[in-house]
Amino acid sequence: MLRALALAERGRGSTRPNPIVGAVLVRAGRVVGEGWHSAAGADHAEVVALEAAGARARGATLYVTLEPCAHVGRTPPCVDALIAAGLRRCVVAMRDPHRIVNGRGLARLRRAGIRVEVGLCGAEARHALGGYVHAHLADRPRVTWKLGMTLDGRIADARGHSRWITGRPARTHGHRLRAAADAVVIGARTALADDPRLTARTRGVRLQPLRVVCDTRLRLPLTLRLFRAPLARGTVVACGAGAPATRRRALEARGVTVWTLPLRAGRVSADALAGRLVAAGCHDVLLECGARLGSEWLRRHLVHRLALFVAPRVLGSQGYGWSGRLGSGRLEDALRGRLVEQRRVGDDAFLMIEMRR
Repeated sequence: MLRALALAERGRGSTRPNPIVGAVLVRAGRVVGEGWHSAAGADHAEVVALEAAGARARGATLYVTLEPCAHVGRTPPCVDALIAAGLRRCVVAMRDPHRIVNGRGLARLRRAGIRVEVGLCGAEARHALGGYVHAHLADRPRVTWKLGMTLDGRIADARGHSRWITGRPARTHGHRLRAAADAVVIGARTALADDPRLTARTRGVRLQPLRVVCDTRLRLPLTLRLFRAPLARGTVVACGAGAPATRRRALEARGVTVWTLPLRAGRVSADALAGRLVAAGCHDVLLECGARLGSEWLRRHLVHRLALFVAPRVLGSQGYGWSGRLGSGRLEDALRGRLVEQRRVGDDAFLMIEMRR
């Protein structure tokens, strides 16, 4: 199963809106086939493993990280292929929480006389599929807010300049976080100040994340790189109903998608945007925004993780802090998290914090 989990990671960032899945077929103590899901529309991991095994699949045991599907989607049901192959046993790390699966695949296999076991390395599988699981249980994506900051929590200097607080190794690691995300979200201020591309520039990227900009009144200039070819297609602008129709048409003419969403306190509602993202198949979302937008998502309890890159520099109070107002300001009301990862990245430190729900 550990091998299947490792294989599943090869599809990370490439399978949207499908989950990553790995599979290993074992017969008489020997691996006879293995596979992983590489892209939406491509064969599922179980079918790839069956094709690799051929006739050796008969009487074998399948180790798979997620419950095999029993419905017709872009590909035929995996359970049909497993039953036809003469599988003896199927060991599944976790049940699929998707409403169209959710135990149906396991039941079909059992009715066919295949011995089914569920739960081996279940915690590891749930961790690997954190965004997918949360999306199907809570109807919201798993959101990670990525920040580069100084030791005193400043994300820009007094002029608003942030390039570059952290070093190249930290920025490279940040691109890996982008590559693993289904969508990257920024605010209008970040778009205007940085004119970013929001692309994952690291080796092996096959599917770029959706690029999403919050611009309530559609006031951003059309000269931004996100609104020009080739980035325009694959870029979404989230706005309010009061945004000028002429600006909407100008963006759409360039290939940009415009989402009209409800407002909250005069800005695009974080809850509405989170719901729209999960409806678009974005299960893991990366925020790369400033204090205003990020703090709103944090206040709404929509941020699940903080990915902090901390440089050994001190800017002082003239710099811009990463967090805005979150609550009462009393220590007993502070939002709490749990440190789940820490490492040195070049001269900087990387911390991953899981926020407590």
